[in-house]
Amino acid sequence: MKNVTDSFVSLGHWPSAGSFGFNTDILATNPINLSVVLGVFIFFGKGVLNDLLDNRKQKILSTIRNSEELRRGAIEQLERARSRLRKVEREADEYRMNGYSEIEREKVNLINATCDSLERLEKYKNETLHFEQQRAINQVRQRVFKQALQGALGTLNSSLNSELHFRTISANIGILISMKEITD
Repeated sequence: MKNVTDSFVSLGHWPSAGSFGFNTDILATNPINLSVVLGVFIFFGKGVLNDLLDNRKQKILSTIRNSEELRRGAIEQLERARSRLRKVEREADEYRMNGYSEIEREKVNLINATCDSLERLEKYKNETLHFEQQRAINQVRQRVFKQALQGALGTLNSSLNSELHFRTISANIGILISMKEITD
């Protein structure tokens, strides 16, 4: 009995007993930590996860409905195409019964209309190409002119000093005076 009492008395002498501290025993704390984290995750994350799953379910159902509508539309289009095919086949039978002359006339008219369309398209293509070529040429001309002007200005600015500038102005004034005397 004395050993049991001594063990309770000795608990009061521990420096960390009765105060808050960190337990560094990894094997003892990890299951507790994991269970707390999982409990919090399940408690708070359940609603978010349910919302995400509901949204995904709605998207899938919406996609299925849209697919069904598209399938119905495709079936309707297929039926219309089959109906048109039957109508065309009847007309073809009528043309066969009436002879191939009407078909040949239609074929010639179609070929002529196609040729006319191709000629118009070719003309339009050539006009467009010519226009684009002219536009490209004008753009190149503008760039070359701009570069030449910048180069000339750069050369003039780098080579003109005040004395050369004064002589150039004097020579131009002399030329203008001589031109005025000639015109008078």
